[in-house]
Amino acid sequence: MEVIKTEINGLLIIKPKVFGDDRGYFFESYNKDNFIKTGIDVEFLQDNISKSKKSTIRGLHYQIGEKAQGKLCKVVFGKVLDVAVDIRFGSPTYGKHFSYELSEENHAQLWIPPGFAHGFSVLSDEAIFSYKCTALYSKEHERAIIFNDPDLNIDWKVENPIVSEKDFKAPFFKNIEKEFNY
Repeated sequence: MEVIKTEINGLLIIKPKVFGDDRGYFFESYNKDNFIKTGIDVEFLQDNISKSKKSTIRGLHYQIGEKAQGKLCKVVFGKVLDVAVDIRFGSPTYGKHFSYELSEENHAQLWIPPGFAHGFSVLSDEAIFSYKCTALYSKEHERAIIFNDPDLNIDWKVENPIVSEKDFKAPFFKNIEKEFNY
């Protein structure tokens, strides 16, 4: 597996070693020992899968306190633009975002530690998105930032985005609580 550091400390692109032949392919999407060697020594408590149609944007979501989640994200089918926003107050990259295309073709994963808001947009006709979480979902600890925040200026690479009513009502970045210290 290849681990690529991004310009934002803590965010990592993970490219598994893929074994392919005329039957298809095989790869390990998660091996605890290998992840520990890369510095990702966490316990995953919940796996989530979503299926979405083209131009859907889900996010930007995060949880606070003891329910803050690290996420290991991948695409099972289709293609998405995966986005993480640094919300660690005091971080040199606070308020910066990173985006990376995850697809069934590239098999890449994005490791997003706690302290980041996360979302994705669907670039293919459909996508099945999967992510492992280091904490269980908690409605009480759930927070969000509006996807089209002008201060974040994220290019989601979709026209006429499809967004849930709940995500449309999320606050602007400048109005979120500074709950993660760097």
